[in-house]
Amino acid sequence: MPKNIKISDIMRTEVAYATLPGSRDEVHTLLKEKRVSGVPVLKDGKLVGIVSRANLLRNPEEEQLALLMTRDPLTIDPDKSITSAAKVLLDHNIRRLPVVKDEKLVGIISVADIVASIAELDITDHVGQYMNTTVVPIWTDTPLNVAARVMELAKAKAAPVIDSNLEVVGIITDRDVISASVIEDSVEMSDMSNGSDDDEWTWESMRDTMSIYYSVSRVKVPDIPVKDVMVTDLVKAAYISGVSECALKMKRNKIDQVPIVNANQIFLGLLRDRNLMKAIAEN
Repeated sequence: MPKNIKISDIMRTEVAYATLPGSRDEVHTLLKEKRVSGVPVLKDGKLVGIVSRANLLRNPEEEQLALLMTRDPLTIDPDKSITSAAKVLLDHNIRRLPVVKDEKLVGIISVADIVASIAELDITDHVGQYMNTTVVPIWTDTPLNVAARVMELAKAKAAPVIDSNLEVVGIITDRDVISASVIEDSVEMSDMSNGSDDDEWTWESMRDTMSIYYSVSRVKVPDIPVKDVMVTDLVKAAYISGVSECALKMKRNKIDQVPIVNANQIFLGLLRDRNLMKAIAEN
């Protein structure tokens, strides 16, 4: 039973992490290379924050890790059950929990880790009751930077992609957005002068002196069409599929969501991995 499974049984002990002082560029590279959605931040060996893809996308021009990260993150003890972890993740709408023992980071547990355990529990409840029917579809030719902004406003980590025939042909996630993004450096000018070129009382040297040039570095999401980066090899499930059955599909295919379809393959909704945790979360 879920209550008998301890966090220490399933947590990952090899944890990718960032340290202070640190930079956005280092985290950006880490998230892309490790293909994770977020990492803990340590200072002098102690946990002080957590930084995620969402932090980077919400603050594309911020370079300092200390200002990007979420401070004082929630943590959990390794002796707690996975049902406790599932409840915390659901209640606070987060995807990962640093596991701390005696003020030391000993591991991390994520939604994916809990879903992998659910796959082994033979829970036959129909997933239809857990799917999200309120989703924001993205057209295949929508520029990726526009799609990223739509997903941010909708607070969606993933969105179905539809073609001109209104058929679901792919999935776009925040992971795809970060993987396609780059760090762009540019030089911008701020004109601090009160005078203009048409003002005869303003000295030329004053106009030059008051023009300040400064460099700007930002996370840039390219304006390529969504269809160029979306996942097209869709793993689908039926409305009446079992919870553990869908969890196993997510585990085997290393995916965070599954489109739910009816017998005619018509799209009904999107089942997120976090939705499956509702089947075991403590009330």
